[in-house]
Amino acid sequence: MNTGDTAWVLVSSTLVLLMTVGLAFFYGGLARRKNVLSIIMQCFIIMCVISLQWVLYGYSLAFGPDIGNGIIGSLAWAGLRGVGGQPNADYAATIPHQVFMIFQAMFAIITPALMIGAFAERIKFSAFLAMTILWATFVYDPLAHWVWGMGGWLRNLGALDFAGGIVVHVSSGVSALVIAVMLGRRIGFEQQAFRPHNMSWTTLGAGLLWFGWFGFNAGSALAAGSLAANAFVTTNTSAAAAGLTWAIIEWRQHGAPTLLGTVTGVVAGLVAITPACGFVSPLNAIFIGALASIFCFLALTKIKAHFKYDDALDVFGVHGVGGIWGTIATGLFAEKAINAAGADGLLFGGVHLFFVQLALVIVAVLYALITASIIYKIVDQLIGMRVGKKEELIGLDLTQHNESAYTVLE
Repeated sequence: MNTGDTAWVLVSSTLVLLMTVGLAFFYGGLARRKNVLSIIMQCFIIMCVISLQWVLYGYSLAFGPDIGNGIIGSLAWAGLRGVGGQPNADYAATIPHQVFMIFQAMFAIITPALMIGAFAERIKFSAFLAMTILWATFVYDPLAHWVWGMGGWLRNLGALDFAGGIVVHVSSGVSALVIAVMLGRRIGFEQQAFRPHNMSWTTLGAGLLWFGWFGFNAGSALAAGSLAANAFVTTNTSAAAAGLTWAIIEWRQHGAPTLLGTVTGVVAGLVAITPACGFVSPLNAIFIGALASIFCFLALTKIKAHFKYDDALDVFGVHGVGGIWGTIATGLFAEKAINAAGADGLLFGGVHLFFVQLALVIVAVLYALITASIIYKIVDQLIGMRVGKKEELIGLDLTQHNESAYTVLE
């Protein structure tokens, strides 16, 4: 074992956990003030329930010994049986197995939390809780096994996802869109403006996300070395390029750049570089980030406007679209010169990787779409997904949690 690697991955684990807190502020500031505590509560309850789910059986399903055909892990590691202080050579030979497990737990936590923004301000808390546990079990854990688990069938095909473009962002972005559409639009959609109630909170949240993302991406190297350094640099570079690009787009289109647009661009750049950060150069990270802003901007301003779906805080437009682009970009820009364990992308002669990455996107989108739809229907039948009209008009803070963030409501 290596104490430096162990320390780095433990620190990275805390950084990724902090991202969920940052997400609570990011989404909370974008919501209306009568719903801000419901957003924060949803983020924090996910930290509780998924931490337990991961220890009890989630980690074993995602990373445990494959039961056959690369579909899912067995329950051999349920309750962390056999997951202790010794390394597991299949995943990380220089850190304790338990450290690898808790690092991956933080990914399992933030992924369903990303979905909150799409169906914000109208979901019943009890239904949200049930849906989250089912989604983590039947969407996140299998996808994590397919892409990252030993024996996973997509991993065996050669799919590359360094830190979760598919497993985290595409899975949550597509699922969030499905749930938002099935749940229906908020009362007053297209009749009134739903403006962010506190941009300072949103900016603080974006800063915490950017900060924590270094643990998310560079920590995925699972060692304190040159690969972690490259992932760190490409992550920052893509975020910077995307934030600046979004500001320039708004400046040209609307006459002024906005803070909301800039921080949204930064997040889009972070999302897009996530699958690629350990496989591409810093120079190509600029292209990935800049194009992420263009694609996500079009998704928010054109696609969403055309189809008129109520993805309240633009989860699909940023995480879904950004994750899809980042996964495809990995197939374009990856270089074995950066990471010998990877492959060369299309621009470096690697035709095979490009088509594998396309297949990865198609599989993940279809699986998330179908499974999220089934989970929604089950929970809706058993509990009912949406709050009543009166509860929605009053706000979820009071009607779901019996408290409010402010003494004066809008």
